Amino acid sequence: MSKRDLKKYLGELNKEQLEEQIIELYEKFSPVKKYYDFVFNPKEDKLLQECKVKISQEYFPIKKPNAKWRPKAKLRRSVAQKYIKHFILLGVDPFVIADIMLYNIEIAQTYSSQNLIKQELFYKSMLNSFEQAVNFSISNGILPNFKERILAIQQETIQQKWKNKYDFEAILEKID
Repeated sequence: MSKRDLKKYLGELNKEQLEEQIIELYEKFSPVKKYYDFVFNPKEDKLLQECKVKISQEYFPIKKPNAKWRPKAKLRRSVAQKYIKHFILLGVDPFVIADIMLYNIEIAQTYSSQNLIKQELFYKSMLNSFEQAVNFSISNGILPNFKERILAIQQETIQQKWKNKYDFEAILEKID
């Protein structure tokens, strides 16, 4: 069904029928429920904290009580990417989204400063995240608010001697 067909169909419904359909969508589909829950009660700070905890646990998992060993770090960039995509769909403030984007890289750098990472894919994915964060900040006109953190991330790649440190530098050259 095209958007035009949908508009035509919705235009033919009365107010009561529209309300019934929206309530049905709300009850039937979790994404619709999440959207309306967020619209009427945003609590962006709570979402931000939950997200940061989940991302942190990817790198620094918490040992469960009575467990004999500490769980292994998973280093999954996808966890942060799911949150970022979800926040964009919800219409969360761009400052919050940019904060998460940068936090994901910063926590990964904290981990890599303490642990040797041999997987080339880790560095490549952090570069992709960095480029995405810089582009997002530029497109939303909030780069000046995050420039210091962006520069610090790039400097950290040099300090930790990441193999792709010059690629991070090349991204920053585009914005100067």
